[in-house]
Amino acid sequence: MSADVTESTVESSPSARAKPSRRFRGVKLAFSGIALLLVVASPLWAPLLMRRMAFFHVKRVEIVGARYVPPAEVLARLRVDTTVSVWDPLAPLAARVETHPEVKSAKVERKLPGTLVVEVVERAPVALVPSVNGFRVFDERGVVLPVDPTHAPVDAPVLDRPDPTVLKLLGGLRRELPSLYDRISVVRVSGGDELLLDLKTGPVRAMKNTPLDRFADIDPVENDLAKRHLRVLEIDLRYRDQVIARLP
Repeated sequence: MSADVTESTVESSPSARAKPSRRFRGVKLAFSGIALLLVVASPLWAPLLMRRMAFFHVKRVEIVGARYVPPAEVLARLRVDTTVSVWDPLAPLAARVETHPEVKSAKVERKLPGTLVVEVVERAPVALVPSVNGFRVFDERGVVLPVDPTHAPVDAPVLDRPDPTVLKLLGGLRRELPSLYDRISVVRVSGGDELLLDLKTGPVRAMKNTPLDRFADIDPVENDLAKRHLRVLEIDLRYRDQVIARLP
């Protein structure tokens, strides 16, 4: 009788072990699902957790791209101190910096563990206009920039008066024909719509509404004349589809 009982017990043991095994697999899958959920949701809860850690408080601010804006003014707009975490939202910080009239756009990034990197794009000066208090700096919108050329040297042509159309033209030349723009030292407005641009190689006459691609014709004409050892007194772009080079 005892042998029969023992045999019966042995035969039933695989089934008995199968039930705990299935339960174990179910628990394992449940824990895997929870772990996966935590990983997927980590961008939401991890910053909230790390913001409480002093290890990630701001200890340093790096400013990139600021040529005319003093770093102290960027920091003043940023309004951060060592109680702020690098895991705090960055968009509001960039928006504060962009309230500076010289800043066109700003981007703030984290450099762990405790550094904020502020990258600014400044509004580009396109002309210096004389005034009773010295030179004022204008951008292509015709807006005076808060730049003191006595403290931050501005490499831009001098314009005799702040004409919005001419400022827009100079902005276009700066973007599209930077090598030509760099050669312009003075721009004078005469006769209402006529311009006289003093280049290092000689004067150029144009109109306020002269298309940018017409200014691209200046270099080929000058190069051709130089090859023929001819000195040009003046280049005239005022006439449609013609570039007139006046020689001595």
